[in-house]
Amino acid sequence: MVIEVSVPGLLADCTGGRSRFPLEADTLQEALDRLFAEYPLLKRHVFAENGELRKHVLLCYNEDNLAWLASKDIPLKAGDRLHVLQLVSGG
Repeated sequence: MVIEVSVPGLLADCTGGRSRFPLEADTLQEALDRLFAEYPLLKRHVFAENGELRKHVLLCYNEDNLAWLASKDIPLKAGDRLHVLQLVSGG
């Protein structure tokens, strides 16, 4: 199944200059594995050295934060989207 991936414009240099692009995978876990295998620089911006998601980054599958999902072994369907979001904080 082909899904749409979106990344913030500031990270588009990590994905060949694209902020939206198609990705083919059968499950959400496979999509994540392929995304970060194809774009290792993006992986460095999304995950800390210990493998944990960076504090100011969210990964969303459609409208759901991946941290809320019990499993990433979800079959993908037409129209699904994977979003990388950068949070803004400060005062």
